[in-house]
Amino acid sequence: MPPSPARTGRPAYDSRRLRRIFDRRAETFDEVAFLPREIAQRMRERLDYIKIDPASVLDVGCGPGDDLPALRDRFPEAPVFGTDLSRAMLARATRQDAGDTSWRRFLPASIGKALGARGPRFAQADFGALPFASASFDLLWSNQALHWHPRPDLVFGEWQRVLRVNGLLMFSTLGPDTLRELRGAWAEVEAAHGVATRAHVVDFVDMHDLGDMLVENGFEIPVMDQETLTITYRSPDTLLADVRRWGAYPFEREAGAHAAPRLRRALGDALEARRRDDGTIALTFEIIYGHAWKAVPHTTPEGHGIVRIEDIGRGRAGNR
Repeated sequence: MPPSPARTGRPAYDSRRLRRIFDRRAETFDEVAFLPREIAQRMRERLDYIKIDPASVLDVGCGPGDDLPALRDRFPEAPVFGTDLSRAMLARATRQDAGDTSWRRFLPASIGKALGARGPRFAQADFGALPFASASFDLLWSNQALHWHPRPDLVFGEWQRVLRVNGLLMFSTLGPDTLRELRGAWAEVEAAHGVATRAHVVDFVDMHDLGDMLVENGFEIPVMDQETLTITYRSPDTLLADVRRWGAYPFEREAGAHAAPRLRRALGDALEARRRDDGTIALTFEIIYGHAWKAVPHTTPEGHGIVRIEDIGRGRAGNR
């Protein structure tokens, strides 16, 4: 059984609170967008080894829309949709898409006119409750969004629903080693000041657990891998500022800005003590990559078994 939010370092899921946080983050997100952009490039390199020609594509948790132009370039015949919980993030994505018309100069005028305003479409929605019909997409792409939800198993079930059979899910998320330096610094501060231990960093889900969840939710041939990226900082203040710009994953009130002054100073000292020989303070991100295909269903929605004609007779002695 998947862990409940109460038994992890995750707060109860509050989509309205999360939306407000990212609405506030939207205008300054470019200052830390280098990380998801780098991860998106690594996802695209993995996609190079997968043969897929989707008729429709959905970027789940698209944020400001940075991944959409590359998806459109890779799959020029497929409509590309983007969805995000934050209206402010989607407003940025819409502005960015409206300004990206360079591709039209390569088209004859008649074709450009026929295409009209073709480009990514956008919908504001929780990625665990998508406003699309079942079997709507051949490719679901999600870069650095899954870790915001306390029940990825439920999210995978929703993503499986909107994928067509044999459709591909490709995603990245954060793993348990993420922000270990900040977690350790907070633990030291709490111990030194005799305050109750609290969860300051989300309890990110392990790669192997995510793989199991994929299979349990009707995906097959899951491929999971991970790598560690390290970002270095010259000061605790710049580190904490970036953490706040990324969003909520040191919880909003815990990231340092709203802590009691004495705890905030102690947190800075604890991070300062982690300064390396080269003069920088490291911040670790464990990046998990995964992809899997929507399996052919074995039962109908009513629970009746499905037997494919090509499977009849397989497994009998002498049958080829």
